[in-house]
Amino acid sequence: MKHAATRMLYDYWSRLRGRRTAPARYEIEPGDIRHILGDTFILEAQDRGTYGFRLAGTRLCAAYCRELKGRNFLDMWTGKDREAIACMLAAIVEDGAAAVVGLEAHNERGQKMPVEIMLLPLRHDGPRHTRILGCYAPLDQPYWLGLHPVVRQPVLSLRLIWPDERPSFLRTGAEADLAPAAEPPVLRRSMRASSRMPGRKVAHLTVIDGGRK
Repeated sequence: MKHAATRMLYDYWSRLRGRRTAPARYEIEPGDIRHILGDTFILEAQDRGTYGFRLAGTRLCAAYCRELKGRNFLDMWTGKDREAIACMLAAIVEDGAAAVVGLEAHNERGQKMPVEIMLLPLRHDGPRHTRILGCYAPLDQPYWLGLHPVVRQPVLSLRLIWPDERPSFLRTGAEADLAPAAEPPVLRRSMRASSRMPGRKVAHLTVIDGGRK
């Protein structure tokens, strides 16, 4: 995680969840993250093709020069990037993964800026992770941000993070609820080289064993 805002959100989420896979949606207190509230958002997982914005911070909306509430998060991408983001979101909802996405945001003039997005599972109405807490963190602050909207944002990198050593689909139910929080090992997926990445297929992911160094 490169940006202070994404690290702050991950630490806050980790404290809330404790020994669980993820905290509940109702536990998120806006006042606790007031310094980054303008960069945060919450998605509702409706189905595998629809992840609607339930909430979107003011700085996030300013980057696109429009209100994002009610819009589908996946509609920000097309083609292979959309497929990759959809697979990542499925891992968050179904397997309790956290994720970090690196983007190159472009405006209509061809100007660009690097952006880091953090995505974290939340429980809602039961054990399923049907809400996703996110943070949109530009790594630069160009003068045009908020004046000229981001119109495309190709994916540069994508990482799935298993905070409890193993994805939830490899643990028993008891382990999934009581696994201790730990330094997160990382599953990396290169957008351009995923077919060459060593590992083993489990469900819709390539799993790289280990993670700590």
